[in-house]
Amino acid sequence: MQHFDLVVIGSGSGNSLIDERFESWSVALIDRTEPFGGTCLNKGCIPTKMFVLPADHAASPREAARLGVELEYKGSDWKAIRDRIFGRIDPIAAGGLDWRERSSNVTVFRDEARFVGDKVLEVGGVQISADRVVIATGSRPRELDVPGLDEVANKVFTSDNIMRIDERPKRLVILGGGFIAAEFAHVFSALGTEVTLIHRSDVMLRGADAEISEQFANLLGKRVQIRLNQKLSSLEESSDGGVTVVTTDRNGIEYEYFADAVLMAVGRVRNSDALDPAAGGIDVKADGQIRVDAQQRTNVPGVWALGDVSSDYLLKHVANAEMRTVQHNILHPEAPVETDHRYVPYAVFSDPQVACVGATEEQLKAWGVPYVCARQRYGDVAYGWALEDEGHFVKLMADPGSWRLLGAHIIGPQAPSLIQPLIQAMSFGLRVDEMARGQYWIHPALPEVVENALLGLLAKHQAESAQ
Repeated sequence: MQHFDLVVIGSGSGNSLIDERFESWSVALIDRTEPFGGTCLNKGCIPTKMFVLPADHAASPREAARLGVELEYKGSDWKAIRDRIFGRIDPIAAGGLDWRERSSNVTVFRDEARFVGDKVLEVGGVQISADRVVIATGSRPRELDVPGLDEVANKVFTSDNIMRIDERPKRLVILGGGFIAAEFAHVFSALGTEVTLIHRSDVMLRGADAEISEQFANLLGKRVQIRLNQKLSSLEESSDGGVTVVTTDRNGIEYEYFADAVLMAVGRVRNSDALDPAAGGIDVKADGQIRVDAQQRTNVPGVWALGDVSSDYLLKHVANAEMRTVQHNILHPEAPVETDHRYVPYAVFSDPQVACVGATEEQLKAWGVPYVCARQRYGDVAYGWALEDEGHFVKLMADPGSWRLLGAHIIGPQAPSLIQPLIQAMSFGLRVDEMARGQYWIHPALPEVVENALLGLLAKHQAESAQ
């Protein structure tokens, strides 16, 4: 049995763990998926945002018309967009695999890994063991098993494969109401596809602040047909060669939607099942989430886990942070560190864009936490005037005692960038008054919408204190 100092399972953030500090270690890197390099690079964050950019351009004539500029969208070349994106990504994935395979201290296994004992794995019919194991197997799209799926399987996609299709569908039904559904709804609708989004819940972006999720649905609903509170019942092949999507609402009323393709964006499943972690003595929750502590340790000494397979946050920037924790703790067991999950932000690159960090107003009410809330419309600051902005805003909540931010929520252009100073303020304990008046804010740049939201918090607090 071949023995290693370290085994890493997963070629996404787990692959990034193996840097020059491990050159003297014998390392096994195991990954079964194609292409090499993990979800973010090949099927997630990066290619989706590379599709979002041309979609933004395609949607620009609508915005330009409000500003007196006549632009015309004449169509899009789906294959050209697709090939530009994967023409860049695929060589990176192939190059990453080649580089790892040429590493003198790293043995790459391109096969399924399965625990068969304490830090003992079976890979491709052979067994290997290690002093340390890092599980970073990520997650995969959840698929629904519904009547009729087999008959139309060639027209049903997930985020894993829809970006590589040969032709953009004229009609697309998206099942789901989360980040992935929202982003693909923007991409396809902007490029000219008739999009219907069906969600079993009564809100989109579940978990977001209620005002944000409501306004997001209102704005996206101007370009996409959104149907909430409907559950998928079956899929049927339609007479024109497409797909009939049959749904049922909460009153039992049945609906039919006709499409050329269906995108299932109904959540993700952690990739722990085939790994059989229980055979290695590793504690796993009912939903497949591997249990870890703040140091990313499992219950088995010498075994760590990071990213989607173990984290409460299925986000690449969280997986990277957890990777750095594991990396440090493996190299410096005498001085372990913990991952800071206090203020985990997220963004939705749709139209409109959304970015959030910290508590929602609903959470603060439920927890009984006192707070001051302020909202600032984009359209009330100078750059917002230039945008002729309608419907976008910043919402902030702060502790009236400490004057530290409790939550920040933005819907509108540049939201993922605008929220960064608010994340910084929360992470480093900067008070609202210090942030609002302790620095210059460039006029008339869009960050003034954040400045004015902070000043709104102060003004509201002063008014309430004067009563």
